[in-house]
Formats: sequence, structure tokens, C-alpha cells
Amino acid sequence: MAVTHISRAMPDRVEVRGRDLVGDLMGRLTFTEYFCLLLTGREPTEEQRFFLDLLLVSIAEHGMMPTNVAARMTLAADPGSLQGAVAAGILGAGPVVLGTAEECARLLEAAQVDVASGDDPAAVAAELARSVHAAGGKMPGFGHPVHRPVDPRAERILELADARGVSGPHVLLARRLRDGVAEAWGKPLVLNVSLPIAAVMLDLGFSADAVKAVPILARTAGLLAHLAEEQREPLGFHLARAAEESVDYE
Repeated sequence: MAVTHISRAMPDRVEVRGRDLVGDLMGRLTFTEYFCLLLTGREPTEEQRFFLDLLLVSIAEHGMMPTNVAARMTLAADPGSLQGAVAAGILGAGPVVLGTAEECARLLEAAQVDVASGDDPAAVAAELARSVHAAGGKMPGFGHPVHRPVDPRAERILELADARGVSGPHVLLARRLRDGVAEAWGKPLVLNVSLPIAAVMLDLGFSADAVKAVPILARTAGLLAHLAEEQREPLGFHLARAAEESVDYE
């Protein structure tokens, strides 16, 4: 028989991860703490809660990105479908627009295997950067269309990770990758917010599978803000008109 470990609803109670929703969780946990419990089955430590809050705040909103534009235009076309507009935005939350945090986590996890076996972190990072560059690939976690020469969100995450003593081997690898990428590409590339998100979550004990949940949850909040504004001050059809005007038909 198939099983679930998340929750069950009964006539007089709801049980979530083995806890009484009403008698225990409601009024005690913040939403961030509850998110961690739902996602992992464990309540967060103080540092996990602090950094989940930090990371959710860091990536929730970033202006008129394609995800927000798609959501606004969807709501303009169907004003009664708030849920459809949110879904339209989340469907566009791929690695190009929302970041490559999950890919970064898997890259760091694989590199850390070599470090744990005795290889020098700087050498591992340099070899990884060289191999990606030689193959003509893009290094996940580097580059940004707006932020130059640094992504201020990324720097703040690293700063707080150091200040609170949670920087571990994955944060070290992220920093060594910055050096390795600069050498391989022959110039510094912007370390964007995705790599510190992945590094800090891994150093805090989260699995690589859990990393992508943070930007998706965070961006949902941003989408809801844009859609609330769209209901008061519509922009959807202005955005559609701007798209028409910017493209020539041949």
C-alpha cells in the first residue's frame, strides 16, 4: 500500500508530520518554520529558520521579470482567475529567469565529494570551471543581466553566513568557484544569488532536492503582489501592446 508522511485530516483534528495542527502548530510556528517542517519533516534549527527567511526575502521580487509579466497578462485576459495567473507565472520560473539554485546545489554537492576525498577545494573548483568553459558551457550561479560588478543579494547572503558562523565547505567551494571562473573565463563573472542560496542551504543540512523549493515559494509571494497591483492598476494590456509595438512582422 502507498503511504504519505505529510498529513491526514480527521473529523476532529488535522495531523501534520505527526503533530496536531490546531493544538500544537497553529500559534507556535511561523510560516517559514512550518514550510521547513512540511518540506523536510523536521522543524528548523534557529539558523535554518533565519536563513530560510533570508533566502525567501532575497529572491521573492525582482521587478518586471517575464514571470511577473506573464502572470499580469494572464490576469488581464481572465480577471477572475487569480490562481491561473499565479500558475502562469510559476510555469515560467525556470533556470533562465528564476535562477539555477538547484543546479548549483547539485554541482556543489558533486564537487564536495572530491574535496571530502582529499582534493584541495581551490583545485577542484578550478578544474570544474576549466572543464565547463572548455566545453562551451555556462557555469550555473554566474552572470546577471542587471547586477554588475556584483549581485548585492549574493554578497549579503555570504556576509551573513560568515557573521553567523554557518559558512561551511559548500560556501568555501562557492568562493573558490568565483576564483576558478574568473581564471577560466579570463575575467570576473558576477556571482549571482543562486550559488549562495545553494551553498548556504547545503551547509545548513538541507538536501539538494529541497533547494529549488525556496525560489518557487518566494516568487509565488512576489507574483501575488504583482497580481494584487494588477487588480488595482492594470498593466497587462499595456505590456501586451508594448510587445506588439516592439516586434516587426515579416
